[in-house]
Amino acid sequence: MSALIQIGTDERGKPVTIDIEELLATRLLVQGNSGSGKSHLLRRILEESAGIVQQVVIDPEGDFASLSDVFGHIVVDGAAYSADELTRLARRVREHRASVVLVLDSLEIEAQMRCAAQFLSALFDAPREQWFPALVVVDEAQMFAPAVAGEVSDEARRLSLSAMTNLMCRGRKRGLAGIVATQRLAKLAKNVAAEASNFLMGRTFLDIDMARAADLLGMERRQAEQIRDLARGEFLGLGPAISRRPVAVRIGTVRTGVKTAAPKLGPPPTASADDLHALLHTGLHLDEDVPEPSPPSPQPAADELIDRMASAHDVEEEEVEQPVLFGPSKTEIDAAVDRILADMAAEEGCTFQPAATLFQDFAVRCRMQRLTAGQVDMAQFRRRFAMAVAGVSDPHKAPWSDILRVGKALADDLLAPFLAIAGAAQQGLPCPDDEELARIYGTSSPGRIRRLLDHYEKAGLIVVRTDFSGRRSVTIPELGLATEPLEA
Repeated sequence: MSALIQIGTDERGKPVTIDIEELLATRLLVQGNSGSGKSHLLRRILEESAGIVQQVVIDPEGDFASLSDVFGHIVVDGAAYSADELTRLARRVREHRASVVLVLDSLEIEAQMRCAAQFLSALFDAPREQWFPALVVVDEAQMFAPAVAGEVSDEARRLSLSAMTNLMCRGRKRGLAGIVATQRLAKLAKNVAAEASNFLMGRTFLDIDMARAADLLGMERRQAEQIRDLARGEFLGLGPAISRRPVAVRIGTVRTGVKTAAPKLGPPPTASADDLHALLHTGLHLDEDVPEPSPPSPQPAADELIDRMASAHDVEEEEVEQPVLFGPSKTEIDAAVDRILADMAAEEGCTFQPAATLFQDFAVRCRMQRLTAGQVDMAQFRRRFAMAVAGVSDPHKAPWSDILRVGKALADDLLAPFLAIAGAAQQGLPCPDDEELARIYGTSSPGRIRRLLDHYEKAGLIVVRTDFSGRRSVTIPELGLATEPLEA
């Protein structure tokens, strides 16, 4: 099978080719301003070499996902995987020689850098028996190997830059041929750009970028002006895999395209100024008319409740004749206690009160219902109140009986958040967010919730998984249940 692919034609209409075997050993740098045809060039190289060599594309804008429609590339959404999952996936990519497109467009820039670094590092660290040849194309490489520190954290920049440096400096022995594309050479780390021996330079306007491009192409500084005059889709090529002398090439056609086309020029709507003014301003101030919600009424003190109860008890004794021989059964008492606990759990701020205060309130409510609070002691109350706060409907039936069995080892004050997470997993709902778990736990500190989840995980009750887009899901291994991912 020939390792030559045609990427376009020169000024005389003769084909310009790239030797893929040579490219595997010497790497390629593509540079061009936005709109110069840089992505079109990468797509041409990928399409023409798809049947020759394995391909891995790091795609920060989602431009290359359409390769799967024609060439069978596997599209991997980086936002949907955790770091460990992405590492295992990259190892399988090398093992099975699959061509993939790692799409990162749904992530913020720092998450993109971390995700790409994790994936590239796993490709680089593959065992020796899996060092098969592969083209690794990184579009917008200045994002992953920036020349200077930006707004991202130092750790993310270090991880990403290290992975890109390994790809370009040491990837050859592992069969990885880096093809990096950047809008500006000045923004790309020099130790990454310097490792490429092949160059395709597109249109650029800044003097510093033209000067660097001319130096890489072996041109005199006065010849650098022609780089500014290149049309869209035209590049100057040089390198052992392309040509021994600079050659102008017009990139050929491609069979796939971007999923989202560039916006087309179109006239604005032909509405009158009055109509547009009405469309923009009608209902604009509706929010100002919405009344503020009234604050919840303060809860009466315990002494006041007891006085109310005593007076209510006297009135009811005069109006209602109580049975003498028969009292409520245990089942009726349990049902009444459950209703009292559910009412208490529904009150705002209940979980922020001390257990002793809650138990006192519970005892008063039991007296109001003609029940004996002694049926439930303090220890039982704390556990049953935690179940009520978490929304446990029937603790004696599945699935709650199994969930309570798993959470049996937890202290009473740690039980409610676990039950809330397990209940969400049972119903296939997203994991409660930190704010909801803090309300259930009775704290205003998000840090305490993170420590609580860490405690659950160390106890073997749950496994917390966070993907690269920040969505958290929780698995309860003993029950085989898992929540849906929670949007960050």
